[in-house]
Amino acid sequence: HRLVAPDAADPLAAAIAAAVARDQAEVADGPDGAALIEPQLAPLRLIVVGAVHVALPLAEMARLAGFAVTIVDPRRAFATAARFPGQDVVVRWPDVAVGELAPDARTAVVTLTHDPKLDDPGLTAALASPAFYVGCLGSTRTHAARLTRLGARGVAAAQLARLRGPVGLRIGARAPAEIAVAILAEVIAALRGALPAAEAR
Repeated sequence: HRLVAPDAADPLAAAIAAAVARDQAEVADGPDGAALIEPQLAPLRLIVVGAVHVALPLAEMARLAGFAVTIVDPRRAFATAARFPGQDVVVRWPDVAVGELAPDARTAVVTLTHDPKLDDPGLTAALASPAFYVGCLGSTRTHAARLTRLGARGVAAAQLARLRGPVGLRIGARAPAEIAVAILAEVIAALRGALPAAEAR
């Protein structure tokens, strides 16, 4: 497929851009009559760094929403097929794994470990990619410290501006499954271009 920027002077180009954003087929008027627009997009992927308790419901919910999920964690005790049945589990350091997985414009990356030794390398690799969403779990204070660390690692300001943190829509989530809902909702909102203005950070 070819991504086309909306153009008021070209209704067909605008219809193609809208169909791609919605990821659904539609019929639009073109210069030679009606045209069927059927986006052929790459599969949706979610890379989760951290095989922690929140990752369990997040992986399952994301799978149900149509994402191919990969769990990344170098800790073999956590990153097991038994804990994440039906999901790809990669037991590698996050920067290596994310680099090899090569996130594209249909990939979201979320880090959940709360451990800078794991989250920061994964975030650095993700922010250097065209991933449509990069987010990380943690408090506002933790996120501010994270931005400082990543800047010291050489991550450019423009890349840091893409980072969503604390991750997830603000719905008052507390339990792991509720946090997973908030995270997945924000990922989907980013995918569809529908992040609420109040959530812009």
